[in-house]
Amino acid sequence: MAAWQKVYSAEQSYRAEIVKDVLEDAAINAVIINKKDSSYNNFGAHEVHVSADDVIKALQIIKNDIDFK
Repeated sequence: MAAWQKVYSAEQSYRAEIVKDVLEDAAINAVIINKKDSSYNNFGAHEVHVSADDVIKALQIIKNDIDFK
């Protein structure tokens, strides 16, 4: 299996969950990596990673289909 690559990052966990769910609905396996500081919970982000083979497709879906406004 190819290496995982970051396609999205957000401080709010719910945004990362939404991105992951949308990608999985498009048949792209995605994982969330919590990079928040465990001591203070003020630093870091939640990152969504996909396989290197799916990066371009995932970025297009994120850009065209997801809007947090």
